[in-house]
Amino acid sequence: MSGFAGKVISKLGVVPQSLAPGDIYPALEKGTIDSVEWIGPYDDEKLGFYKIAKYYYYPGWWEGGAHAHLLINREKWNGLSKSYQAVLTASARDAGMRMTAKYDYLNPPAMRRLIANGTQLRAFSPEIMEASYKAAKETYAEIGKENPRFKKIHDSLVAFRDESYAWWQVCDLTFDTFQVKMLGRS
Repeated sequence: MSGFAGKVISKLGVVPQSLAPGDIYPALEKGTIDSVEWIGPYDDEKLGFYKIAKYYYYPGWWEGGAHAHLLINREKWNGLSKSYQAVLTASARDAGMRMTAKYDYLNPPAMRRLIANGTQLRAFSPEIMEASYKAAKETYAEIGKENPRFKKIHDSLVAFRDESYAWWQVCDLTFDTFQVKMLGRS
């Protein structure tokens, strides 16, 4: 892990390493690294991690969901015609939705295959989740003290998240919980 997640896990005593994708498997196999965080079941399966890593820990608290990003220099953006801006906006939106849909489709059968090949699912304990949450909040606060722009953006995201969770708890969480409970029932 690198970036924000790497800073967070270092607070938990982990020493994050950034490796090229082709170097991860041999490093894990040789014991040079103890664990790996990659993309998700579909991509983990493609790299063969299940052959050398017995446990699959979840949830990926450092990455609650996949998000694609498109960064464009503001001056260059403003120099584009409105129609090109609209095309880029629509294309970026479509690419993000397609990526999420692709993984929503490919990850469930990949997870089943990983388990069939001996991978054991393990949930992070509540203690680990709480320590990770606390370390993340500390990290974001530290970065915010040094970077006012980060703080402004982060504060805005947290306010949106907190407001949204109130709705998601009423709608999505209760519906998803019910649907999971009903699995296997006719």
